[in-house]
Amino acid sequence: MPSSISKLRNEYTLNGLDTADVLPDPVAQFKEWFDAALSAAVPEPNAMHVSTVSKDGRPDGRIVLLKDVSDAGFVFYTNYESRKGRELTEHPFATLTFFYPELERQIRIEGRVEKVDPSESDDYFNSRPRGSQIGAWVSNQSTVIENREVLENRQRELIAHFDGQPIPRPPHWGGFRVVPDVVEFWQGRPSRLHDRIRYRKEAENWLIERLSP
Repeated sequence: MPSSISKLRNEYTLNGLDTADVLPDPVAQFKEWFDAALSAAVPEPNAMHVSTVSKDGRPDGRIVLLKDVSDAGFVFYTNYESRKGRELTEHPFATLTFFYPELERQIRIEGRVEKVDPSESDDYFNSRPRGSQIGAWVSNQSTVIENREVLENRQRELIAHFDGQPIPRPPHWGGFRVVPDVVEFWQGRPSRLHDRIRYRKEAENWLIERLSP
């Protein structure tokens, strides 16, 4: 490992964050920060790290794209038979993390997970580019394949199979919704004394707390 890696660090000086600065509802606060990321032209502001846990307690993580957010929760789409799909079925809880280095911000969301209604998955699938629709049929996500030619051959077969007709949503593909019970907003500050404001669900109300960095 290069010795210089231990010297990599940034001082965060753009903004501060206090309990008086945030909105009463974490989803509304998320949308405010998301809009700020859009305005700042942050690359792929809907990219998020999804953490899951297997049935034997091994953590796993990957980057996926947020596709909807509402009071009901945060939605992304995947193959239900993938590793994350299986893990979320076996242990229906997840953590989402957004990182906006240009704004010196992170957002962490914890909560239980549920599958979205099939009609909602259909609506989103039908809005995807045709190539992405084909891709959902091509990939047996997370399974071992011999080489890329396996994918390309299957892609050609399915393009011919669906030629001239609408492509239905694969039964093994759809959305998951993370229903939050903890949401944390992190604003970088100098000397690693960062501001951390956490929303925690108590019954039907949100408790807003400041955390030590």
